[in-house]
Amino acid sequence: MDLISTMRSFVRVHETRSFSAAAKDLNLSQPSVSKAVALLEQELGVQLFLRSTRGLSPTDAGQTFYRHALRTLDEADLAMQSVSGANAPLSGTLRVSGTITFMRQHIIPRLAPFMAQHPRLCIDLLLDDGNIGLVEEGAEVALRMGKLASSSLTARKIGQCRRIVVATPAYLQQHGTPATPGDLTSHAAIILSRGEGGEQVTFSRDGSVAEVTLQPRLRISALEGLRSAVLAGLGVAVASEWIFDDELASGQVIEVLADWRMPPLDLWVVLPGGARHASPQARAFIAFIEEQLAGTRYGVR
Repeated sequence: MDLISTMRSFVRVHETRSFSAAAKDLNLSQPSVSKAVALLEQELGVQLFLRSTRGLSPTDAGQTFYRHALRTLDEADLAMQSVSGANAPLSGTLRVSGTITFMRQHIIPRLAPFMAQHPRLCIDLLLDDGNIGLVEEGAEVALRMGKLASSSLTARKIGQCRRIVVATPAYLQQHGTPATPGDLTSHAAIILSRGEGGEQVTFSRDGSVAEVTLQPRLRISALEGLRSAVLAGLGVAVASEWIFDDELASGQVIEVLADWRMPPLDLWVVLPGGARHASPQARAFIAFIEEQLAGTRYGVR
């Protein structure tokens, strides 16, 4: 039995608390399932289940391994499903959740080829900077940035970007350009009040670390508001690079402290129902977005 099949046996035993029930569900013999779990325990060097006359109960190691095995199987299923039936016509409606600014700048402008390829598919975009409840909104796919609120979600990192300090040339001309992270404390800061925002920022350079507490003059709950405030010259802001792509290229905003680094911002694709239950529409959309990002500096390499 290969590793994936062994993990499937373990996961089903964990879920049914029974070797015989798991074997029946998997259309295998009970001895083969028992042997698979025993070999897995031998390979890992830990006991995954406590066996008694009352049945099976997972150990702490078994609980931990179950969570990781479930994600691994979800990823394996998604990989196989993404190529099987890839050319089948898609129809119906796909509900996708994402943050307003990122979707507006980096996803919506790239949708034309996908929609042309699948003319019978409709897409509902649920845009909100507050990470709306995926199950409640009925979203099949979500694009989330930063740290995920729930570790129980099936998620895969598909992109990453730098976090940078930005301001307009006019603001910097009037108030001076910060030369060190500590200089930011004397500047009016524009703070995103949730998500990737906050007053505490950690910078690093050549092994040196600088912890800075920004002095917020303006707090804003949505990225669109932060973006507008920076462009209006109201202060400096720590923001993800992809929010200001066009303005950085045109010089409308300037990156300062460019030789210092902050922890990057990750982009995740989240499947509320798990990869094994993802629809062909969801799988096709995810594959398309990954392909689009792969051609940019934001794609995972």
